[in-house]
Amino acid sequence: MLRLAVALQAQGVRVTVLAPSAAGLESEAVIDGVSVRRYRYAPHNWETLAYTGTMASQASGPKGLASLAGLVAAGAFALRRAVAHDTPNLIHAHWWFPGCLSAIGGLGKTPLVTTLHGSDVRLAKGHAVAVGLMRRVLVRSTQVSAVSEFLAREIGAITPGQQVQVAPMPIDLSVFTPVTATAEKERFLFVGRLNAQKGVSDLLRALARCAPTSQLDIVGEGEDSVVLQTLATTLGVERRVTWHGMLAQCDLPALYRRATALVVPSDQEGLGLVAVEAACCGTPTIAYDGGGITDVVSSPSAGWLVPPGDLSALAEAMREAVANPAERNRRGAAARESMLNRFDPAVAAARYLDIYRQAIDHA
Repeated sequence: MLRLAVALQAQGVRVTVLAPSAAGLESEAVIDGVSVRRYRYAPHNWETLAYTGTMASQASGPKGLASLAGLVAAGAFALRRAVAHDTPNLIHAHWWFPGCLSAIGGLGKTPLVTTLHGSDVRLAKGHAVAVGLMRRVLVRSTQVSAVSEFLAREIGAITPGQQVQVAPMPIDLSVFTPVTATAEKERFLFVGRLNAQKGVSDLLRALARCAPTSQLDIVGEGEDSVVLQTLATTLGVERRVTWHGMLAQCDLPALYRRATALVVPSDQEGLGLVAVEAACCGTPTIAYDGGGITDVVSSPSAGWLVPPGDLSALAEAMREAVANPAERNRRGAAARESMLNRFDPAVAAARYLDIYRQAIDHA
């Protein structure tokens, strides 16, 4: 979200970011020229819901639910104060839950643009209460956007008749850049949460079907970390897997560049932003043919798509990327060219400026 704010300011838009507090973060800061204000929502040692990707699991107990209620209420109060102080032309809220629930409680008559990213849409599917809340948010929104065509279709299925525009978030192209001849011949990469939805167990099983010289870097943490490490041992690939844990974004480009391919074995990605980052580094993606990842690997020339859950096909694509480096490089270059036309910050900012104008005109 900060990259979009920076890109918008470069287009002459004055942006203020409201975000939850967390340990070690200042209540007010200026980051890359963007004013950021953080609001308290719980006692200091309870403010752990944001920035970790574990909000859903944390909110399962009484402490987590209390913090979550505080997050929604405090967000609405902070927004109400910001609207009164800054009188913005519009409010852009991300994720219908919890961000947009806070927004509709604090925006007054200010136009609201709501962007859905994926995890929030999965939350609504199959839960009647969540669907009702999501519909309330979307009806209150002046404009609704999603980061992929897949998500736009999912939202339409959950809330029939809802108009959804597709507008991805930008990528920092000064960070995610290719470097000539740095990819290793037999090294794959996974970046993401270590949970069932991400499909890392499928990747480990596919690795076991590849040559014993093939290596795998896994970046991320999650509730399935121990289970997955145990599975790697059971499959006999533990010496071929490097577990990096969480890494700063500045550490990712080097891993993308040295990978033969990024592997995304999930069929329910909202978009698959890591595949965009990899493509911008000139690295192709091997993925299941489903979800928002098809917006990134939009043709066979830009990567490999295999049927969801087909371990044989997944392993075969990995072996092909190793066996044919010229084809791997060609697909990586094609993927990068495709991403530059859509995820350049100036392009993304222009897309959202158009959505903002529509929201203001129809308010």
